[in-house]
Amino acid sequence: MVRITRLTAPQAHDHLEALVDLLRDSVDGGASVGYLPPLDPAAARAYWESILAEVAAGARLLLAAFQDNQLAGSVQLELVQKPNGRHRAEVAKLLVHSRFRRRGMAQALMRAVEDQARAHARTTLVLDTRQGDWAEGLYRKLGWTEAGVIPRFALNGDGGVDPTVFFYKLLEG
Repeated sequence: MVRITRLTAPQAHDHLEALVDLLRDSVDGGASVGYLPPLDPAAARAYWESILAEVAAGARLLLAAFQDNQLAGSVQLELVQKPNGRHRAEVAKLLVHSRFRRRGMAQALMRAVEDQARAHARTTLVLDTRQGDWAEGLYRKLGWTEAGVIPRFALNGDGGVDPTVFFYKLLEG
């Protein structure tokens, strides 16, 4: 049974080692989430510490998926703080640990992050993913609309540069 929970900064800190492992597992497995493999544990820890500061400040929500009391995945919702963007949010870093994939966890995390967006009066969501990744198909399946592709957007672990697809989803208020 998968349990998805919105974590406060102190709760997330209690799971910091598992979050570091989750990010390293994803990056070292080829995910395009801002880092290149192999991901240094100190860099992963520094990343999560910066995210926890944003969670504590109320600028970002962190959702975590647990299975058998183990952190299995996460997703973030960055709440736009600008006065003209308080209806928007960016979905970021949908991660599922390799031990827990192919169980519907990514889909459950995406549904939960959309619910959190609605609860925070965010009706326009955006995200991006490397073109051709498994997530591209997931986002389409969940009703996200492609806004466009930027070629040569993100470096990859093989020394190349990959295109990125940008998506949006308009939620009912």
